[in-house]
Amino acid sequence: MTSLAFNLPSAIVTILNKIVRSRLYGTAVLQRANCVLLAYQKYSFVEISSRVGLSAKAVGRWVRRFSESLDALQYVQSKGVKAALLRQVVDCLRDAPRSGRPKKFLPSQVASIISIACEAPEASDRPVTSWTIEELVDESVKREIVPSVSASQVQRFLSNVQLQPHKNKGWCFTTEKDQALFQLQADEVCKTYLDAPRLLFEQNIRTVCIDEMTSLQANEKRAPGKRPAPGQCGKEECQYTRHGTVCLTGNWDVVEGRFLLPTIEETRNNKDFARHVERLIKTVLASGWVFVVDNLNTHCGEPLVRMIAKALGISSRKLGQAGKHGILKNMASRRAFLSDHSHKIRFVYIPKHSSWLNQIEAVFGMIKRRVMRGGSFTSKQDLMNKLTRFTTYFNDRIAKPMKWTYTGRPTEKESVEQPKTWRQMWPFRKMSTAMCKQDGT
Repeated sequence: MTSLAFNLPSAIVTILNKIVRSRLYGTAVLQRANCVLLAYQKYSFVEISSRVGLSAKAVGRWVRRFSESLDALQYVQSKGVKAALLRQVVDCLRDAPRSGRPKKFLPSQVASIISIACEAPEASDRPVTSWTIEELVDESVKREIVPSVSASQVQRFLSNVQLQPHKNKGWCFTTEKDQALFQLQADEVCKTYLDAPRLLFEQNIRTVCIDEMTSLQANEKRAPGKRPAPGQCGKEECQYTRHGTVCLTGNWDVVEGRFLLPTIEETRNNKDFARHVERLIKTVLASGWVFVVDNLNTHCGEPLVRMIAKALGISSRKLGQAGKHGILKNMASRRAFLSDHSHKIRFVYIPKHSSWLNQIEAVFGMIKRRVMRGGSFTSKQDLMNKLTRFTTYFNDRIAKPMKWTYTGRPTEKESVEQPKTWRQMWPFRKMSTAMCKQDGT
């Protein structure tokens, strides 16, 4: 075969041209990228050979390899991540994987070292809570797993399995005893998000997530910070003066993806929350409302029930008396009233210890990182003003609807297997070749 004509997507052609003009990838990769581009331009292997300085056989080999990888490259391109596509294209132009020198450590030895890193150090009679690489080396030799091993080699073992024994991440173990109830509530929250666009466009019913950021401290740095400079990180004064705390109650429109009418006050109680919801209902036009909230007491308090009943045209006489009878009797009866699907204003309560199901938590995380972290506030009013300015800026520049894909069930594996490049298939080809030689075929 003296030529191989094939079509390349424009995105891959752009990346190949970028590689040819770059000095980052080495001569071999540049030559192979040139081979693919020239083959795409319908040059023969002999003509390409004279242009790039490779034999016609080598040119044909690399053009065929790249052609075999096109399905995998187009799959990566469909994901929309340009950096990932660049990495995959460069990978297709690199040398085939080498077997390397014989392994010094047996698989059982490597597995044993990794298993030590997964154990608690206290089990090895060490008065620490996390392993260091030096301690893992010492423990491996002490248990006679290996006669000796370097710290860098142990580090490579851990990196290969993405194990970082020195890192921990906080988490909360749910105390929900009724798993059926937990699943039912999670399903309802997910269904609420998925149904939100239909409810808005067909019935003008808005779906809004509500929650509070409490105890936001108005701390004033005693000296101004210094901005980062080339070769230097920024510097922040560690001493501060306290000016009190405020509470931010926010509303997140699930469909439109924007922050609605936040309330920033010094207090947070049943009456404050009821006033907050009432202001939203009266200010933003809608035929109905669905509010996603957590299980805080203020989210099903007596003032809220009375306000919602008034908005629904329900007589206060039907509410009963708090602590005695009727809808106001206790939290369970109040929550049942607020969750009634027949009402045009209703509340959906997320399961306990599942704040991640509330979309507004992602917005609060951004407020914490972009406003509170490193901020200096001369007073509570100064903090309130900066929070108000950020919410406006957030709506104008950053806010967008969240793409909710979780349905309350574990995510299933993609049914379509991702195509593989020639380098990813290389181990299987080598194995197939060895088996053919063994069979004499």
